[in-house]
Amino acid sequence: MTLTELNNLSPETAEHFFAQTCAAQRWVTKMQAQRPYANVPNVLQQAKTHWQDMEQDDFLQAFDAHPMIGDMSSLREKYASTKAMASHEQDGASQADEATLQALQKLNLAYKEKHGFIFIICASGLSAKTMLEEIEKRIDNTTATEIDIASKEQIKITMLRILKGLSDE
Repeated sequence: MTLTELNNLSPETAEHFFAQTCAAQRWVTKMQAQRPYANVPNVLQQAKTHWQDMEQDDFLQAFDAHPMIGDMSSLREKYASTKAMASHEQDGASQADEATLQALQKLNLAYKEKHGFIFIICASGLSAKTMLEEIEKRIDNTTATEIDIASKEQIKITMLRILKGLSDE
């Protein structure tokens, strides 16, 4: 979709577009209400600005919409509605060997048990081995630290999805 098309969508359709990039409803509403956007860098800047205004519940709502890294059935289910924008985000996991996928899934379950949400990382361009190393480094962090790190990863993911969803005029 072009920026002009985004700016001219109905509020409901614009919210649907933004919800595909990030599932935090308060953020989605702010992004829709901010239209019209002057250019794509303006969309990205507003995405960052509004994300900084979010609170823990908003972050957790966004995190909950993600599939677990390495869980391919979860990946298919949760990405059904965001397939176009989220495609290839976990290519590194989809190409991993079974042992690495099992280790990722095991650590993800332990991470979720400890922190209350799945491990969030901007996986674009990362190998499964790199993601595994990252979860190993982060699993023992406090939940507050992980929410902070994951929220920073979430905005990276969101911005990539916005760029993927918008085409040149």
